[in-house]
Amino acid sequence: MSAVFSAKIAQQLLEFTPKAIGFPLAKMPFSLKAKVISQLLGLLLAEQAADDELGFLSDKWVAIRVDDLNLAFEVSFNGKWQVRELTDAQVSFSANSAELVLVAAAKEDPDTLFFQRKLSIEGDTELGLEVKNLLLSIEFACMPTPIRLSVEKLAAVIERLQLEAKPTVILAKSPSY
Repeated sequence: MSAVFSAKIAQQLLEFTPKAIGFPLAKMPFSLKAKVISQLLGLLLAEQAADDELGFLSDKWVAIRVDDLNLAFEVSFNGKWQVRELTDAQVSFSANSAELVLVAAAKEDPDTLFFQRKLSIEGDTELGLEVKNLLLSIEFACMPTPIRLSVEKLAAVIERLQLEAKPTVILAKSPSY
């Protein structure tokens, strides 16, 4: 009985935590979200920007939708990161927050999520592949320590909850006669 109870709690945490985070996030002004996203991208992709590897994003917009957080925005790079509300992106990536955290922590492969229909990529296929390859080029170990540790711990919690949330079948040993 406790395994079933534990699985239900884990499932509820996986389902309701993003909703709890999404509520105050929805109340935050977009300009503040855009500033945070821009700064975060600047930190995570500083090496790629310095190596001039972001030219393919010039005058191109990539939409990111974190479905369970109701967070959606577009990004572009023209010498600096630009973030805007959804308008008309050339390619769009959509997933739930748990999957995105696992990808960021290198615990899950984006291709696997795509084929499991947990990650959606729509629009310009070539641009989508370039963005995916760019994200895969981020070396997790080289991320700024506070970000890396936060993502690691969050990914570990998500993996544990996903494991706990899976239904377990308990087979009773039948008496032998």
